Formats: sequence, structure tokens, C-alpha cells
Amino acid sequence: MGSTVCRAVAADDALELVAAVDPSAAGTPVEGIVIESGRDHFGVARCQVVVDFTDAAAARHSVVDLVAQGVDVVVGTTGLTDADLDALAVVAAREGAGNVVVAANFSISAVLLMRLSELAAPFFDTAEIIELHHDNKVDAPSGTALVTAERMAAASPTWAPDPTTTEVLAGARGGLGPAGIRLHSVRMRGMVAHQEVILGARGQTLTLRQDSYDRESFMPGVLLACKRIGEFPGLTRGLDALLGLSSLGLDGETR
Repeated sequence: MGSTVCRAVAADDALELVAAVDPSAAGTPVEGIVIESGRDHFGVARCQVVVDFTDAAAARHSVVDLVAQGVDVVVGTTGLTDADLDALAVVAAREGAGNVVVAANFSISAVLLMRLSELAAPFFDTAEIIELHHDNKVDAPSGTALVTAERMAAASPTWAPDPTTTEVLAGARGGLGPAGIRLHSVRMRGMVAHQEVILGARGQTLTLRQDSYDRESFMPGVLLACKRIGEFPGLTRGLDALLGLSSLGLDGETR
């Protein structure tokens, strides 16, 4: 993902790529610069915005440090807990601190899928989420699926009970998410990132599906966040506000 972000930033006339950090690829050239090993290089390069696609263990420390130094950070790393985000919000609220945008998914179609699922939730009795990803993804369910379930549960906390009394194979019914919404994870070679939300009521179902066939699908959202993060003080969760969905009466997920 890092090299894709570097290419997208370098190709955008409104942005300038000045630094890239990856200890496993230090010394490698990318888009006219050389990848460095330590995040202190962001300060040396005087970065105004840093994009973080690492892992939760690294991000929960590096993002806090950068924000405390006054650097704005766009975070696409999944696995951060509510406690992590609460701590990050405290740091981002301090005078002179940087701003943070944390999104489970930077694909515009995925953001819209989450919002449409949230809007549809009160009109149905049952719902299940199926997320499908490439076979290198190590966590399950995905951050996007969890956020989708959380937002649907907040919109409609009461769902019909699961009639299943016996699982012939353990886990056949998937994971039990917020408000009893079931989440199913598929890990398959050849896929990138996909999600279906199936909602049902008597005599009818609604299926919403989003597909990302290439990592390029995430770049418009990443670039948008890089350009607009300065307009949103503190911690912002999700891209809804940056996309202007709140101006349409669709309040996004912000904190």
C-alpha cells in the first residue's frame, strides 16, 4: 500500500512527496526519493501530512508521536481499538497538535456502502455482513465490516434473534457482532477487498455490495484526506464529513 500511496501523492499537482519511511525497504528509491528507516525523517523532511498504513502495534505509538509534534496524520491502519482512538483524540485536542483522520476504508464506494447500510438498517429485521479479502490479510473480520456493523447497530439496535440452535461445524454462522449482527470473513487468493451487506424483512431482501479490484481504488480517498485534513481539528473518524455527507443531512462518524 505504501508504494501505491507514494505514486498517487507524487502524481497529484496539489501535493508533494517529500519522505517515505519503511524499515524493511530502507534505501530503496520511490518516486524520486529514497525510503528511510526511521520516522524521525518525517521531521527532517518537514512533512505537513503523514499517511500511515502500517499495523496497529506500530501505529498506536507512531501516530501519537507525530500528532504531538504538530503533524497531521491520515490513518488507514486497522486494528486500533476505541481506547487507542480515545487516547489519540486527547493528544489531537492539545494546542499545537496535529489533526488526525482515521478511516476503516478509503474507497469512496465503501464509505457509501457503510452509509447506505446505516440508512437501510431501521427498515429491516435481520442483517448479515460478508467481507471478502485477499489471502494476505491476517485479521478478521475487517475494520470496514466492524464499522459497518457498529453503525447499523446504532441505527437499529433491535434485530430478530438467530434461529440457529446447532452448528454442525463450529463457526459456521460467523462471528457475533454488535446487536447480534453476524459477520462472515472470506480470505481468498485473487481478491482485494469486497463487502456485502444483506438485509431481510418478511418477503424481501436488500443486498448492498462494494468491490475494490485494485489498491488504486483507495487513493482518491487518501488524497482527499491529505488535502482537507487541516479543515477538521482534532480526530475525525471516517471520510463522511470530508465528503460532505453531513451537508446532505447524513451525519458522518466523527469524534
